[in-house]
Amino acid sequence: MKEEILNYTQNRELSWLKFNQRVLEEAQDPTVPLLERMKFVAIFTSNLDEFFMIRVGSLFDMAATDAKTRDSRSGMTPKEQLEKIYEAVAPLYKERDKTYAEIKKQLHPYGVCGLDFKELEQGEKKYVKKYFKEEILPILSPQIVDANHPFPHLINKDIYVTANLKADNKNMLGIIPVPKFVSDILYLPGHDIRYIRMEKVIMEYIELVFEHYEVSDKNYICVTRNADITPDDELLEINDDFRYLMKQSLHKRKRMAVVRLEIAEKLSPETEKYFCTKFNIKKEQIFRTKMPMKLDYMFAISGNLPDAMKRSLTDKPFSPQISRHVQDGSVMRQIKKNDIMLFYPYESMEPFLQLIKEAASDPSVMTIKITIYRLAKKARLVEYLCAAAENGKEVTVLIELRARFDEQNNIDWSERLEEAGCRVIYGFEGYKVHSKICLITYRNKNEIQYITQIGTGNYNEKTAAMYTDLSLMTANKEIGADASEFFKNMSISNLDGVYKHLIVSPTSLKPKVLHLMDEEIKKGPNGRIVMKMNSVTDVDFIEKVSEASRAGVKIDLIVRGICCILPGVKGYTDNLSVTSIVGRYLEHPRIFSFGTGAGQKIYIGSADMMTRNTEKRVEVACPILDENVKKQVNHYLDVMLADNVKARELHSDGVYRKKEQKEPLINSQERFMKEALYARKTVTVEKRTSFAERVMRIFRK
Repeated sequence: MKEEILNYTQNRELSWLKFNQRVLEEAQDPTVPLLERMKFVAIFTSNLDEFFMIRVGSLFDMAATDAKTRDSRSGMTPKEQLEKIYEAVAPLYKERDKTYAEIKKQLHPYGVCGLDFKELEQGEKKYVKKYFKEEILPILSPQIVDANHPFPHLINKDIYVTANLKADNKNMLGIIPVPKFVSDILYLPGHDIRYIRMEKVIMEYIELVFEHYEVSDKNYICVTRNADITPDDELLEINDDFRYLMKQSLHKRKRMAVVRLEIAEKLSPETEKYFCTKFNIKKEQIFRTKMPMKLDYMFAISGNLPDAMKRSLTDKPFSPQISRHVQDGSVMRQIKKNDIMLFYPYESMEPFLQLIKEAASDPSVMTIKITIYRLAKKARLVEYLCAAAENGKEVTVLIELRARFDEQNNIDWSERLEEAGCRVIYGFEGYKVHSKICLITYRNKNEIQYITQIGTGNYNEKTAAMYTDLSLMTANKEIGADASEFFKNMSISNLDGVYKHLIVSPTSLKPKVLHLMDEEIKKGPNGRIVMKMNSVTDVDFIEKVSEASRAGVKIDLIVRGICCILPGVKGYTDNLSVTSIVGRYLEHPRIFSFGTGAGQKIYIGSADMMTRNTEKRVEVACPILDENVKKQVNHYLDVMLADNVKARELHSDGVYRKKEQKEPLINSQERFMKEALYARKTVTVEKRTSFAERVMRIFRK
């Protein structure tokens, strides 16, 4: 391990926790509407769940198998990292509880009331008790734990109501799973949105369940299990059905080791010791929370609000706009004339979907090829691909079955695509295919031509309205030829393809990025590097950033999440600034810009500067060759760098701080929304004007 790098780096897991803290800060921002703030609490919670399932889970595995391995960016062993994580998470729980309680209190005057049992009115208590007896009690599956009833397997992230039971001088534990097929909350009668969570209802009436026992220490708990699964390589050797193996692997996730126990009430020392033994955990892995362990129901509540109340409690609605660069009529025809860049969610995904729909029925189109990592539950894209196959086009879909937590969805879609006649292939053994690339091949006057789409985000129609992403559509022949070569290589399991324009991991992407950085290093103080991505962990990249900084190159990194390099460290990263933007939409584009003026080179793609992306995944980045599109991307970067409302700057001490707010105040996401709306209005006015002019010409005649 290189010791010098430790002077200007930080641990990735602790950096991620700081990112999630920035999410929580959005929940604390009084300028954000109340229900949006509650959504940020929910996002913080689900983020933390996934962090424990994946990152803490993998550290657990490492601690058991590679206990002496040290993290190259912090010098810590897996065990030391876990200790630091528990230490950092504990105050975040308290901060989250406090934030939730404050928002909940502020929602009360609006008639949105999440209640404890003691807060219920007398009539409401009677209603709840009647509902429990008639609707809940008959479907509960309680269990006692004693010599004849072993401790049950608790399912990952399910909630269980527990209590100590006593009968005939014998002590035992009672456990009741909160049924999954009933609502998380019970709405109370009345005009306001008053509700009580189901686990609280069960806990209140647990005596009716265990009526022959003396009940004490009522609680509800939730375990989080390691969910870092990979298909068994040995099984792969004897079974070549990868889809079947993924199905088998998903079953494992339900039974893996416990990495966290959440509790609602304080445990007695005896119960704490009991749970530690049963789950094979330490007391540091037990976290008490005073707020719900699941907050999914908040999204439903938001959807059920009357319009008048919704306007007060939620963000002003915004619908993705049709890009000003896309006119009515054939999208294919427009792309043949000029490259088109879409900027989600400010601009709609619709033109890309229209492109695929057109291609599905266009007689000149011969093949459609696409890589898929994540899809929505309902996907028009799949419908259009299936239609293309049914229309006699050759459709090849490379679908990644190991897209974490979307595995089952992707398995289902792969089966649907196959049924329609599409050729479905999967990623490489040991390498996830994370690229976002689509190629349409057509014949024009006996010449084979291409339309290529390269994006920074998934072909997911739902997230395209929630994540910021770029999508380039081009008829450039050389990029099309590269894309054709890429898909050929994917089909024959060749990772070593050579391309003129595209840069592809795990072979050429990182070397090319480092080479482009070297070109800027040669310019010294005249060099310029701007890169936007989700995470930075790759050691080679981090060292090159430091080298560039020491050479005097001005470097701006816009990094939403993990950033293992620290800016402003004297002698190492003096010329580096790191910004994180957390706002209404999830920041997701990957943009790499080198140089300025006529010599500037810009790439967009699917890869973060993480070792997993640069060395263990198939990623694709594409140069922006069209000057107008280049101006678009530069504008996006300039606005994001100027953000002084939602942007936070990373300092050399590892702390993120808000920028000094000077006029004009710039919220980059709000700016992009306004620009998209204005651009569309301008286009509409131009169309109307043009129509009016045509009418006037008729009358002049």
